[in-house]
Amino acid sequence: MPAAASALLVSDHVEGTVHVLTVPDGAVAGRLTGRHLSEHAGFLALPGGRVACVDDRRGELLVLDPFAERLVEHAVPVAVPAEHLACDPSGRLLAVTTGLGRNGTPWSDLLTVLDLSTGEAARVRTRAGEPGVTVLGGGEPLVVLRHREPGALAVHRFADLLAAPPGCPPVAPHAVLPLPDDGHGDAQAPASGHVFAATGEGVHRARREGEALAAEPVVPWGAPARGWYLRLDTRRHGLWTTLRGGDPDPLRWPEWTNQAWYHDLATGRTTLTDLGPGLVFRLALARRRTAFTRVHPDGDELILLGAGAGDLRRVPLPPMDGAPRRGTTPWEGVERRAVAASPGADWVAVSRGGHGEVHLVDAETGQEVARPRLSTPLHHGGHLALRVRGDGADGDPVGR
Repeated sequence: MPAAASALLVSDHVEGTVHVLTVPDGAVAGRLTGRHLSEHAGFLALPGGRVACVDDRRGELLVLDPFAERLVEHAVPVAVPAEHLACDPSGRLLAVTTGLGRNGTPWSDLLTVLDLSTGEAARVRTRAGEPGVTVLGGGEPLVVLRHREPGALAVHRFADLLAAPPGCPPVAPHAVLPLPDDGHGDAQAPASGHVFAATGEGVHRARREGEALAAEPVVPWGAPARGWYLRLDTRRHGLWTTLRGGDPDPLRWPEWTNQAWYHDLATGRTTLTDLGPGLVFRLALARRRTAFTRVHPDGDELILLGAGAGDLRRVPLPPMDGAPRRGTTPWEGVERRAVAASPGADWVAVSRGGHGEVHLVDAETGQEVARPRLSTPLHHGGHLALRVRGDGADGDPVGR
């Protein structure tokens, strides 16, 4: 495993491999095979530079330490297909929800909770769907599930779930807070005990009160669009997403509008920055910049957004064979890009789906410093996580 200060995990969830690269030189320092990680559940940052993820084929939660001689620190059986992954602020108590997988309608209602310090784990039944999840600390740990249709934030005591008898028994929430039916996107601010859920109306806020949640005013999007993804900024204590607007028909994806949405949790101010048309997916947080990738038939780019007004750098990216085209959808059978960064470094990593390449870019200059080519094609763009020891990324306790 790498002795470097920065390490990049590169998952090809189609081929079933995980590479560990040193950063910024891009040298391969380790490799796992036969591991098909859940791209949707993503990587969850844990203390000490570690990450958690879920192997969807073997049905295991993995704790990986890219800085140790042995990459796999823990492997714990969990229910799959994994939809969302989260932990409490200590990084000890984890929860994994199940989702659609390769099915057209929701079918699984299984939730797995586990305690990494003791090895205890339990599975229970909640509601079939695609639930988001957060795990709150501060006294009695709580698991908060974000359900859809009907929408709700369902609160469970972690200890009750972990003590459930075998056989995956059904459980009822300890408390429920109503939510619109179209929730998609979750975040938690551990310092204040707040949870957030993205809906068509805006960001719904709730704060912990004892063993329940109390609703607070909704944060509006401030545009005729909505965010489908929330991310806590551990550097500036704010929330990020991308607002997607335009005709929702996926065949019209080249015309979709995209705006970077940032909400300062201390001041309550919201900032919108236009990113351009096309497909903008997940984002990543480097030390001083926020990184986005934009896929478009006229050319792809990495967008590096600074804290100041107008501080935006656009870096062209080489095209992908098999990229989504006009008249097709951007989701099915096409290549995409994944992006990763660490709040403790100025590097950004961007994948080139189908080519097995990763662009390592200096976020301050926009210059590519290395382009390692891996032994697998990184179909669908794969998934990436960049860690630096002590980078504070584990202050965001939701998988990305």
